[in-house]
Amino acid sequence: MHKVALKLASVALFGGALIGVAAPAMAQEANANADAPARAFQGPTVSASVGWDHLRSGSTNDLDGSRTKQSLDGVTYGGAIGYDHAITSHVTLGAEAELTGSSAKWDNNNGVPNTFSLGRVKAGRDIYVGARAGYAVSPTTLVYVKGGYTNARFGLLASDGTTSNYARLDTDGYRIGAGVEKKFGSNTFGRVEYRYSNYSKGEFDYNGNTADSQRFNIDTDRHQVMASVGYRF
Repeated sequence: MHKVALKLASVALFGGALIGVAAPAMAQEANANADAPARAFQGPTVSASVGWDHLRSGSTNDLDGSRTKQSLDGVTYGGAIGYDHAITSHVTLGAEAELTGSSAKWDNNNGVPNTFSLGRVKAGRDIYVGARAGYAVSPTTLVYVKGGYTNARFGLLASDGTTSNYARLDTDGYRIGAGVEKKFGSNTFGRVEYRYSNYSKGEFDYNGNTADSQRFNIDTDRHQVMASVGYRF
């Protein structure tokens, strides 16, 4: 019993020593994040998003005055990867890449001519690559702005009543946005974000041996409100 008691005492002393060493280190890290909250938002990230998607013809589109602009609404969803680095005690800079899809579409079932910039259309995949700048309000809250390049694909179906032709429209444009990121625990986070995209260039990609079209000008606006959950490594 005496030997067992000695062993237990030794283990307790060893454990106490470890706690005594670890506690100041943990406190030091917490104090460092309090003094430099941007450090809590640096490192690589992965995230999944879902939100509201709204597209419509832009202000420079030349429309017949007797018709109204068509718009598309749906749900957008996808994922992103990114990396952020603290450049000051409160400011972060980073890069991100995202791939999303959308359920937004317009059907010509009622036979009314469509004057939406993209024609009879279903939104497809969207690729985004851009930069992000953030300001850490606290070790758990970051506000940020973003901007970059976006390439969206749309499916178009044209019919004269007898023959139907399908084509893909690839569009290029820019995206800007702003949001808030909130940490939940040491590695997980949530985001709420608004972003605006404008597509100004398009190209038809046809099936089979038909040559793709030349690039041409378009004007299509996109508004999205997104909610995301993610993990920072």
